Amino acid sequence: MQSLDSFKCRKKLTVGTRTYHYYSLKTAEKNGLPGISKLPYSMKVLLENLLRFEDGRSVTKEDILAVSAWLDDRGTADKEIAFRPSRVLMQDFTGVPAVVDLAAMRNAMQKLGGDAEKINPLVPVDLVIDHSVIVNFFGDNKAFAKNVVEEYKQNQERYEFLKWGQKAFSNFSVVPPGTGICHQVNLEYLAQTVWTRKEKMTVGKKTGTFEVAYPDSLVGTDSHTTMVNGLAVLGWGVGGIEAEAAMLGQPLSMLLPEVVGFKLKGALKEGVTATDLVLTVTQMLRKQGVVGKFVEFFGPGLDYLSVADKATIGNMAPEYGATCGFFPVDNETIDYLKTSGRKADRVALVVKYAKAQGLYRTSASPDPVFTDTLTLDLGDVVPSMAGPKRPEGRVALPAVADGFSLAMQSEYKKAGDAAKRYPVENRNFDLGHGDVVIAAITSCTNTSNPSVLIGAGLLAKNAAAKGLTAKPWVKTSLAPGSQVVAEYLANSGLQLELDKVGFNLVGFGCTTCIGNSGPLPEDISKSINDNGIVAAAVLSGNRNFEGRVSPDVQANYLASPPLVVAYALAGTVTKNLAVEPIATGKDGNPVYLKDIWPTTKEINATMKKFVTSTIFKKRYADVFKGDTNWRKIKTVESETYRWNMSSTYVQNPPYFEGMKKTPEPIADVVDARILAMFGDKITTDHISPAGSIKLTSPAGSYLSEHQVRPADFNQYGTRRGNHEVMMRGTFANIRIKNFMLKGADGNIPEGGLTKHWPDGEQMSIYDAAMKYQQEKVPLVVFAGAEYGNGSSRDWAAKGTRLLGVRAVICQSFERIHRSNLVGMGVLPLTFEDGTSWSSLGLKGDETVTIRGLQGDLKPRQKLTAEIVSADGTLRRVPLLCRIDTLDELEYYRNGGILHYVLRKLAA
Repeated sequence: MQSLDSFKCRKKLTVGTRTYHYYSLKTAEKNGLPGISKLPYSMKVLLENLLRFEDGRSVTKEDILAVSAWLDDRGTADKEIAFRPSRVLMQDFTGVPAVVDLAAMRNAMQKLGGDAEKINPLVPVDLVIDHSVIVNFFGDNKAFAKNVVEEYKQNQERYEFLKWGQKAFSNFSVVPPGTGICHQVNLEYLAQTVWTRKEKMTVGKKTGTFEVAYPDSLVGTDSHTTMVNGLAVLGWGVGGIEAEAAMLGQPLSMLLPEVVGFKLKGALKEGVTATDLVLTVTQMLRKQGVVGKFVEFFGPGLDYLSVADKATIGNMAPEYGATCGFFPVDNETIDYLKTSGRKADRVALVVKYAKAQGLYRTSASPDPVFTDTLTLDLGDVVPSMAGPKRPEGRVALPAVADGFSLAMQSEYKKAGDAAKRYPVENRNFDLGHGDVVIAAITSCTNTSNPSVLIGAGLLAKNAAAKGLTAKPWVKTSLAPGSQVVAEYLANSGLQLELDKVGFNLVGFGCTTCIGNSGPLPEDISKSINDNGIVAAAVLSGNRNFEGRVSPDVQANYLASPPLVVAYALAGTVTKNLAVEPIATGKDGNPVYLKDIWPTTKEINATMKKFVTSTIFKKRYADVFKGDTNWRKIKTVESETYRWNMSSTYVQNPPYFEGMKKTPEPIADVVDARILAMFGDKITTDHISPAGSIKLTSPAGSYLSEHQVRPADFNQYGTRRGNHEVMMRGTFANIRIKNFMLKGADGNIPEGGLTKHWPDGEQMSIYDAAMKYQQEKVPLVVFAGAEYGNGSSRDWAAKGTRLLGVRAVICQSFERIHRSNLVGMGVLPLTFEDGTSWSSLGLKGDETVTIRGLQGDLKPRQKLTAEIVSADGTLRRVPLLCRIDTLDELEYYRNGGILHYVLRKLAA
């Protein structure tokens, strides 16, 4: 598709011996887009995308002018644009169902009389298998090998399917297990900062193939895709549903965003880590309110942050609620591209292109124009942790113990038991509230950052020298974000030091942060559950929601890797490590944190010596080849997938059953029952199946009926390719509370339970939904504020749809989940300000009718819900339709984004 180039800005750029074509922002500014040089850098990336894809249909001249007008309205004009990312990134939890959907679309295409081969990614797609390793084994040097064997045993079917996909689909590559976390592989290898593509174009009078250069951009099926924002790559997390549309060549419909400028000045003090900084930034931005907005960092403080530090901040964008946390190209970007082994001609292109486009920031660059700004002096950041249940719940290190004590009183209602200790069978120790039972160096947030990994290694070295080791009740683990980390820890001798205190390598991938922490030792788990102990986990991850890390752990704290090691040595969060000793050394003297904390000078010297371009080049030389386990996997080559009907991992989903070439008209929701009523901040972890599968759950019953032993249940994430398991696990989180079940004493039972009406029988949400389906009764869900925050889990929307939910009505949505609901044909609706299901006094036994869907439905249309109480009282409640754009309306009319794309391709 060649741009109409209304602003006559296509130019040539010569770098060395190669010539590229590009769409010049500086020329466009002269030719009718005044002032665009003042735009935030992230907005310039969006503008270049529109200039390059101007076709008069999905991108018009008026859309491009609206970006220039942004300087006046600052993103408040609700202007819709179509963005086409350069590529798509997936991890295997969300990638498997996306590939399942592609395979199902090939079957559906055949049934509609079309060509199955048309179903192919049209932009490059990289899937990194990183979410399937579980910490079953830990604490010795055999743990890694044992966990690998277990991973392949549990995931053979999924891996066979992905290998089929790698061969069947063009433009699709798979990074095998054991390589690293998708975000870190993206940062260290896949991302290029400036992307190139050969395209057929007419230039002057010559028609031919020319190489076009443009900013690297992407969407990813993991919300922490934003980590690559630290490398000046614009990208964010989307649901698998949106990602599939992007793969199939559909533009991503979005509103021109508000851009909040976050000014950094000064430099971090001695002993303060990038983790402390990001927890501070997260807390500030949550307070500011940046949901649905871009955040862009600027100011002199950027000169003192490495790309790894910036990536740590970018990674946490979902935790502060923003679409992205962007950093422009600067000298640090170029240094990182060189150190990480990018090719010299690519680095030269990045420098020349970014400078030609006004995308290169220096200390002399003027500040861009922003919608709003806030400022942080890096010198004010102090050592911190976040917990016990929210990433924005930052507390300074000295206040952690007091914070836990307060939570024992307010959250856990166990203040009177705080000092009690309980026996552990067959062990010579006891357990108490606040004891750390999991200490994990995990997740992309920190493992991309050599400064904190080497800091942890040096702290371990200092601790081991004093005779300290992890307490015997602590499950310790080190799961690096890439093999590069393992290489520099091994070469520097620091892995041996980490081994001494209990932090042996357990695998490469997302582990504890996504609930893949594995079971605690049985005797410890039994003591926790028998005695109601509020146990703690300390992890270097980005998520600490309830029920996420381990079903046995209620209090979860995010911390830097050095602090993770320190808390493993202390064994409890009830100590103030700023002043109290961590433990007693082998000489009988108390050891304090300050005695073992490494200096910045030591950390930097170790980094300079051992983090080199040589190890990046070595570790990424054969990145798609995989280990012997991967190479042994056999798969059949075929155009369509040969579904195994007995598989409990991969099944053909029912989305396209009975689908016709043209969609049926939208019907009003009439006399729907309420499936559940939830409170505020229900995360996608609460909605989407995640973590371990309980024997007594609907999903556990299904697997048992299919002769799967409980030991082989695996976890929900690995079974995302099987809708039968996933719909049974939707709304089944062990901590979710349905207010419909509130007792006379005010207590609400936890877990995925509801009442079926009109009989009032209590049952699982899945069983109730199936009963309503048999009765042909539509369903709605009510919730409070920030519904669906957290990870971009497509199953939170898919499961909702498969349970028969027609609409979700709440006070506000998190961006990705709202979009995913529309993408699955579920209607998102919000109350007017000041109204909630609680203020309306709803009990859950009401019926709900939503009129106005038939006929001429428009984006953000005002609708009315007719709510009839059990006694026959009728109330009319105003609602806002949160289908925000015309493209979204088309998806909804078609029953979902996949149906829309399939019909378009079939036509």
